[in-house]
Amino acid sequence: MTEHSPRYFETDAAVAHVGEGLLACTLQRPEWTHEAHLAATTYLLLKRPEIDLDRELPGLIRRFNESVGGVNSDTEGYHETITRVFLHGVRLFLEEADPDAPLHELVNELLVSPMGRRDWPLRFYSRERLMSADARRTFIEPDLRALP
Repeated sequence: MTEHSPRYFETDAAVAHVGEGLLACTLQRPEWTHEAHLAATTYLLLKRPEIDLDRELPGLIRRFNESVGGVNSDTEGYHETITRVFLHGVRLFLEEADPDAPLHELVNELLVSPMGRRDWPLRFYSRERLMSADARRTFIEPDLRALP
C-alpha cells in the first residue's frame, strides 16, 4: 500500500466548512481533496443526521462536481463504489471513536487510520475491478476479500 501524508484540520469550523460547503456547493474545487471527502462524510454523519447519506451522498457529490465544472462520467467524477466503501469505513471508525472528542480531532484520527488511507479500498478490490466503469456507476462487491 502507498504511504501518504494527510492534510490535517486545525479546527471544528474547518471541518464544518467542508461539510456545509459540499451541501451548498460553495467549496472551491482545490478544497475537494481526499481529506475533505472524509471530513465532509464525518461531519454529515455526526452533525447533520437528518441527511440520509446512503440515499443522498451520491447526488450531493455529483452536484458539487458539476458546480465546479467537473464531469461525472465513466472515467472521472463521482465513483459509487469508492464512495460506498469510504462511507462504510467512516462508520466503522466512528463506532470505535470517542464521541466526546472534538470533531477535527476525530477527522484527523480517521485520516491516519486504515479506513482513512487513500488506498484502503484496494485492500478489498483489485485495481482493475475498482477502477472499472461498472464500479464507478454502481456499487460492486469486492473481489479480494469482504469489507469488514
